[in-house]
Amino acid sequence: MPPNRPNRSLADDVAWCYEAVHGVSRTFSLTIQELDEPMAREICVGYLLCRVADTVEDATHVPPAAQAELLELYSRALDPDDDAEVEAFREDVDEWVPDDPDADWTVVANAPRVVGVFCDLERESRETIRPAVRELTEGMAMFVERYADAGGLRIGTLDELEEYCWYAAGTVGELVTGLVSRGATRATRAPLEENATAFAMLLQLVNVAKDAARDFEEENNVYLPTELLDAHGVTPAALADPERSAAVAPVIARVAEHAEGYLDGAKTWLDAMPETRGNTIAAWAIPYLLAVGTLRELKARPADVVTEGNVKITHAEVAAVCAQFAGDASPSLGELRARIERRPLHEYEN
Repeated sequence: MPPNRPNRSLADDVAWCYEAVHGVSRTFSLTIQELDEPMAREICVGYLLCRVADTVEDATHVPPAAQAELLELYSRALDPDDDAEVEAFREDVDEWVPDDPDADWTVVANAPRVVGVFCDLERESRETIRPAVRELTEGMAMFVERYADAGGLRIGTLDELEEYCWYAAGTVGELVTGLVSRGATRATRAPLEENATAFAMLLQLVNVAKDAARDFEEENNVYLPTELLDAHGVTPAALADPERSAAVAPVIARVAEHAEGYLDGAKTWLDAMPETRGNTIAAWAIPYLLAVGTLRELKARPADVVTEGNVKITHAEVAAVCAQFAGDASPSLGELRARIERRPLHEYEN
C-alpha cells in the first residue's frame, strides 16, 4: 500500500526525487538529464531506492546489528506480500539520521516519498525494479553481518570483491536492463541480458579503485582486497598515509585493470540498447566514456588515490564527452573509447 502523502501531491514528490538524485550521484544525474519520460522517472526512483540501502550500509555511526536490522526491514517494506511498511523503516531509522543530514541521509529520511513515487509507476516497471532493489538490500545486510566484528567491510579476495560488486551494482545493471528492454524483440534482448551487469560492474569497480582512500577514511570500509594489499606488504592504514602511496599504487592499478575487463561487455550492452520509452544511448554512453577516462587516469597516477583523496577526470573532459552527444549526434563509441584511452578528449579539440 502506498505511503501517506499529507499536504503533498504526486507531482511534488516526483520533483523532489529529481532534485534529490542530482545531489547524491554525479553519474546518475548526468544519465537522468539525458532521459525522457517515463524512463527518466523509473531510473531516478529505482536509483534512489538503492541509495537508501547504500547509505545505511555505509553508515559508520550505526552499529552493524542495527544496520542489518534496518536493511532487512527496508527490504520487507518493499515486499508487497509483507505487512511491513516503509513508515516503520522511517521510524526505526530516525535515531540514526544526523541532525544536519547530508544529501544521502536526506534521501533516507524521505524514503516514504521515494516509495510513494515508486508505487505510482506502471506495474511492469515496479515488478522490474523491486526484486533488484531487494536483492541489493539483502546483499548489503549480508556483508554488514559478515564483517560485524571488523568495524567496517574488509573485502578479502578479488572473488569476494566481485560478489560485493554484484550486490552493490550488478543488481542495478539487472534493474536498468529490465527497464530498457521492455517491449524489445528477443534478438535485441539477448545481448542486453547477456551483458546486463557489465556496465554497472565497470562503474562500481572504477569507484572502488578511485575512492579507496576516502572509503577507508570516511566509512572505515576497505574494498581493495586484503590478498592484494598483503601481497604488496601494506595494511589498510596505508590508505590514509600519503607516504605509503607508492606501495598502495600497484593495488589500485590491479583493481583498475580488473575493471577494464568489463569494458567490452559494457560496450556490447550499449550497442544493443533500444531507444524506446524515453531511453537514449547518450544517457548510458556518457558515464561509460567517463569511466574509460577515469581508468586512463588511474593507470597513469594510481598513487594519487592516496595523496589526493581520489582520482577524477577534469570538468573540461566531462564537458567534451557530453558535447559529443548534443542534439541528434550519434558518435562512434568505439572511436571515442580509443581516443579517450589515449588522452583526455578535450585535448583533441585544441
